[in-house]
Amino acid sequence: MRSGRDDVSHRKRSLKYDAIVLHWTYRIIKDIRMVQVVFLHPDLGIGGAERLVVDAAVALRSCGCSVQIWTAHHDPTHCFPETLDPALNVVCVGDWLPTSVCGYLHALCAYLRMIYVALYLVFLSGVEYDVVFCDQVSVCIPVLRLTRQRKKVLFYCHFPDQLLTQRGSILKKLYRAPLDRLEEVTTGMADMVLVNSLFTAGVFRETFRTLDRVQIEVFYPSLNTHTFDQLPEEGLGGLIPEGVSCLFLSLNRYERKKSLGLALEGLSALKTRLSPGEWTGVHMVIAGGYDGRVAENVEHYAELKELAVQLGIENSVTFLRSPSDGQKVALLRGSACVLYTPSREHFGIVPVEAMYCGCPVIAVRSGGPLESVGDGETGFLCQPTAEAFCHAMEKLFRDPQLRRVMGQSGKRRVLEKFSLEAFSDQLHKYILRLSQ
Repeated sequence: MRSGRDDVSHRKRSLKYDAIVLHWTYRIIKDIRMVQVVFLHPDLGIGGAERLVVDAAVALRSCGCSVQIWTAHHDPTHCFPETLDPALNVVCVGDWLPTSVCGYLHALCAYLRMIYVALYLVFLSGVEYDVVFCDQVSVCIPVLRLTRQRKKVLFYCHFPDQLLTQRGSILKKLYRAPLDRLEEVTTGMADMVLVNSLFTAGVFRETFRTLDRVQIEVFYPSLNTHTFDQLPEEGLGGLIPEGVSCLFLSLNRYERKKSLGLALEGLSALKTRLSPGEWTGVHMVIAGGYDGRVAENVEHYAELKELAVQLGIENSVTFLRSPSDGQKVALLRGSACVLYTPSREHFGIVPVEAMYCGCPVIAVRSGGPLESVGDGETGFLCQPTAEAFCHAMEKLFRDPQLRRVMGQSGKRRVLEKFSLEAFSDQLHKYILRLSQ
């Protein structure tokens, strides 16, 4: 017969067991329930940062999350096609705010626009969410802290914003000083910080000295290979002259920091190494994102065309602004190689896209390409000089078999290191960790 003390002990054990069961049941249900994620991004155009945000949103949707993308600008004629899918739910607010003041104060205006987007989300939208994924502009993070029930914030650092601008005058230094400090402080307020490469991780530590205790993790961008496989390939008719046997491709935004002139200078140097008969089979396409609202895009496009004339290669170069996805895939599949000219690029998705399409890559030996491109295996890493690029271009021009071997190796490398499946699984784990 059980004593009263034994009954009490039994009830305590039973209650403890019930508590454990309830705890794990709650944890399992919480993991299973649909996690609600909101992305905050300044301008949903067609750059590398936008590609990552769109891929991340699509990946989380495939994992069962509810996803919205909030932005201050979304032009249906200048965006990735996935953002036009109603299921992705893109919300644009604050586009009426200026992007500059008389051509100046771009950074300040970008900060104010994103603060407005965050304020609208928190106080006016009525949207329920568990995690906010923001990138590029960290000053909206304090606004996200104003919710009555604290929400978790994941910040993705493509590269410190303060390193993406020149400080040529004392006035510019004074203007940037408080913005730089604000970027550092607000970045440290995120619950989780991810960076896109080991290179960026090192730059992050060097730049944000007060954030030495903030844990950062490297999370490589991915390539949505399914999209590349499904895209209808548009022909190259009309883009390049007939009789071209070796096509070189530069694929980047029309921005001076991308060093697109290096591709033209490399082509000019190559011309001196080839016979007139060989040269007739060579052509280059300079293709990239172009936004007529951005003065630098307009100016640099004209500068590059003028440079081609000065180098005497204008008849061997085609300039293409904002190519469609189909055109881009056709160019990648039909080119002898991609010339990737930026120095100290934080990651760069173009080399990954090229390798997946079986196209070798010639890139500057610095930054992200050190991690994405296999030197001598999937392409060549060079010093940022016309002579170095010309030497690599000549190798690929004269050896079609080398082009094929490098192309095959590149595709294998992408599938092994940058698959969408691995990207989706890892990102979903980060989101679940934050939402619990």
